[in-house]
Amino acid sequence: MALKQVSSNKCFEGFQKVFEHDSAELKCKMKFGIYLPPKAETGKCPVLYWLSGLTCTEQNFITKAGFQQAAAEHGLIVVAPDTSPRGCNIEGEDESWDFGTGAGFYVDATEDPWKTNYRMYSYIRDELPKLINANFPTDPERMSIFGHSMGGHGALILALKNPGKYKSVSAFAPICNPIQCQWGKKALGGYLGPDVSKWEAYDATQLVKSCPDAHLDILIDQGKDDQFLSAGQLLPDNFIAACTERKIPVVFRLQQASCFCNPYFFIATFINDHIKHHAKYLNA
Repeated sequence: MALKQVSSNKCFEGFQKVFEHDSAELKCKMKFGIYLPPKAETGKCPVLYWLSGLTCTEQNFITKAGFQQAAAEHGLIVVAPDTSPRGCNIEGEDESWDFGTGAGFYVDATEDPWKTNYRMYSYIRDELPKLINANFPTDPERMSIFGHSMGGHGALILALKNPGKYKSVSAFAPICNPIQCQWGKKALGGYLGPDVSKWEAYDATQLVKSCPDAHLDILIDQGKDDQFLSAGQLLPDNFIAACTERKIPVVFRLQQASCFCNPYFFIATFINDHIKHHAKYLNA
């Protein structure tokens, strides 16, 4: 599959690049950011996938999170895809910020008119890694995933639904129990239809209850003053309780910080901890 380089910038002796490609899964053009550490010039490197939150593109993380120095030090390739298909000419795709464009929710839609294009789960799980592994010096056996908010939800469900595929998972302020919050009900109802049993397949709190992988080490950072936490959109307590019951290791850190307005101040504050968390498993 052909890649078109959109930009390339030298960064901590590596390169921060952006590419565009035609997605067979999403049936539109997609962009992704990729950081290639200095080590990638001489050998294969593990890959860490970042999933961004509502309204974001591939640009938010690569320009605001400040992860590149830690990624260079640990020899990690970091891939940051867009959050949804774009320009699909679907009626209503641009009407709201929490559904449609910029809000793919990392599910495979089953409802019209979304099911043809909105297949972000399969894109992240299958198409994008194949594309990355075919074009960059990666070690396909060493892969991890993390994300923020909607992307934290995406990272958790991808790790839980695919035991052994990812070496580690972490999240910043993830949407932990979407079948119980307004964001989740709107997105899952719109993409998957009214049958709530179908929603459970994309809910981390539900998935962890049947997760066979007790070795999956989960790190979550949550801002104490996050407006969306107090509004009941994130529901981390439900996820922690489910993990405790199943004896799934999870480190949950309630930080004296806010994720609201510009969450990347929060992400940048703790990004090095997350890079180290993943490097521990990816470089083992």
